[in-house]
Amino acid sequence: MSSLIKRVHSVTKVSPYELCRVADFGDAPVNPIDLDRSLESIQAFFARIVEARAIPLAIGGDHLSSLPILRAAGEKRPLGMIHFDAHSDTVDTYFGGLKYTHGTPFRRAIEEGLLEPHRVVQIGIRGSTYSADERDWPLQQGIRIISIEEFEDMGIEAAIREARRIIGEEPAYVSFDIDALDPAYAPGTGTPEFAGLTSREVIRMLRGLRNLNLVGADVVEVSPPFDPSGGTALAAANISFELLCLLAEQ
Repeated sequence: MSSLIKRVHSVTKVSPYELCRVADFGDAPVNPIDLDRSLESIQAFFARIVEARAIPLAIGGDHLSSLPILRAAGEKRPLGMIHFDAHSDTVDTYFGGLKYTHGTPFRRAIEEGLLEPHRVVQIGIRGSTYSADERDWPLQQGIRIISIEEFEDMGIEAAIREARRIIGEEPAYVSFDIDALDPAYAPGTGTPEFAGLTSREVIRMLRGLRNLNLVGADVVEVSPPFDPSGGTALAAANISFELLCLLAEQ
């Protein structure tokens, strides 16, 4: 689907390939039967990119893949984060006590000092939870959670202003879980949640993040086999291009 994306942004007129040297570095190495070694190899892969003073834009994988990227990008100083998702991903354990799953990456990142929780904003959070207190821990750490209900009440422009206020001028990362979108726009994901963001809302939000101090981004939880129509992959390709344009302006 990325072959359908042209060179110049239709609104901002940014042409990332003219502003920067843009390269596809291929797939980060993983070990399909050893999670710990996969996390180590992904971190090493992105550490080389960061050390070369390049800005990473990662595509694919479940949301745990954000953790080793943050270990590379946030090694020298903790980052802020703008996080689009249906889920907070700050649970302590899943599946009988597992610490490293797609629902735990940002709890681990905060514990490791990779993220400054008071500079983290999560947008689009919704859906049923495993326990009534699931959101208590992130709120206690200082994370700003904008639920889908609050987002609808406050509107897009107010949400943009709030995100920019929280991030400020210090380095920040953008993590976009495709399930932030309503399943009508992105059914090809492992944990779809009803009543999500629309594609237009997402695009307007991303375009409102220009000129922030962004040091990296990812688009995760895309599973094209779950959506034979290709619509989810098309959404991910367009979101990735919006992020690429933001990063290129840095």
